[in-house]
Amino acid sequence: MKARVLSPEQHLAATDPRLGALIARARPFVRSQAKLVRPFDALAESIVYQQLSGKAAATIFGRVRALYPRRKWFLPELILATPDEKFRAAGLSRSKTAAIKDLAAKTLDGTVPTGAALARMSDEEIIARLTTVRGIGRWTVEMMLLFDLGRLDVWPVDDYGVRKGYAKTFRKKELPKPKELHAIGEKWRPYRSVAAWYFWRALDNDEKTA
Repeated sequence: MKARVLSPEQHLAATDPRLGALIARARPFVRSQAKLVRPFDALAESIVYQQLSGKAAATIFGRVRALYPRRKWFLPELILATPDEKFRAAGLSRSKTAAIKDLAAKTLDGTVPTGAALARMSDEEIIARLTTVRGIGRWTVEMMLLFDLGRLDVWPVDDYGVRKGYAKTFRKKELPKPKELHAIGEKWRPYRSVAAWYFWRALDNDEKTA
């Protein structure tokens, strides 16, 4: 007799009735289809959007794109050749300008893998490589893994929404520390991305978090 294969939702719901109740009342999880991502473009956009409202970031990103008319993709060679003053005039801070140029340099020297190479790498290998880029932290790479690459076992313990959604679901007075949440999440392997998504959904009535 074949063993019953549980869906991600069934696997998670079986670990605790409170999580099961959240899954039952939330809208269904839809897995992001893995795409052949161009890491340079995805990370350049992430750098621009950091610590800005969506509208302001979109405006600045549009100006940066306009520096290279008729080009669908960024080219690291052109980024490095562009004077810092042009990026500053487009609205990028000095630190973000330095970060995008570091990203371009690390793309050219092979530190940042190609999209095809990325698809063959493990989550932790990708995080280790991409966080060597100035301005790119673990959370930024985790969001790319979860939403662009469709990886199912990403556990962003530093994400405020995940921590708050967990606390709300399990009626905790204080948010869990990242180290604590890391240990808690072990029981949700290999579907920790799905667990994170449902903890974001726990806050849908409070605020838009994902």
